Amino acid sequence: MNCSEAGRLIRSRRCELGLTQKQLADMMNISDKTVSKWERGLGFPDVNILSDLSKILSVSIDSLIEGKCTENDFKEVNMKKNTYYVCPKCGSITVTTGNAEISCCGERLSALTAEKASEERRLSVLPVENEWLITSDHPMTKEDYISFALFVTAETMHMTKLYPEWDLCFRIPHRTSGTLLFYSRKEGLLYQYVR
Repeated sequence: MNCSEAGRLIRSRRCELGLTQKQLADMMNISDKTVSKWERGLGFPDVNILSDLSKILSVSIDSLIEGKCTENDFKEVNMKKNTYYVCPKCGSITVTTGNAEISCCGERLSALTAEKASEERRLSVLPVENEWLITSDHPMTKEDYISFALFVTAETMHMTKLYPEWDLCFRIPHRTSGTLLFYSRKEGLLYQYVR
């Protein structure tokens, strides 16, 4: 067990999750001074709280003890590996970063499989200032409309809710590249790459 390596791993994961030492400490019912001590390599978490710390930081207990993280420990953090569920009754979307059982309106939902959008179904993506303008000539009728669009990169996701009988036109912050997913009530979940 290397306290310095473990401390660096704890600090790294805490920062990636956007937590302060105090927030992490509060989640574990300990003091922020204890978290600071771990991160400086001056101590190691008690065996009784390793499981909780492992879950909060999304790393294995072995990784905490070794102070090294295998790539698989972070796979659920990659937003490109999200799973999408849409309720056929109310149209609500649920996004998960791992395995889940999702129910809505009294029904168990199945995960959607995204299909690559054909040339005719692709949304138009144009650079405008520091944003991308996304439009489509989709009819957006009550019977068939695109209910949401998501722009996903490895670390971020931007979701836009869309409504029937409104023009499909919105802007998102410009990113270098990512995947644009959109849900058509008739055709399901579609995607296209944006570069």
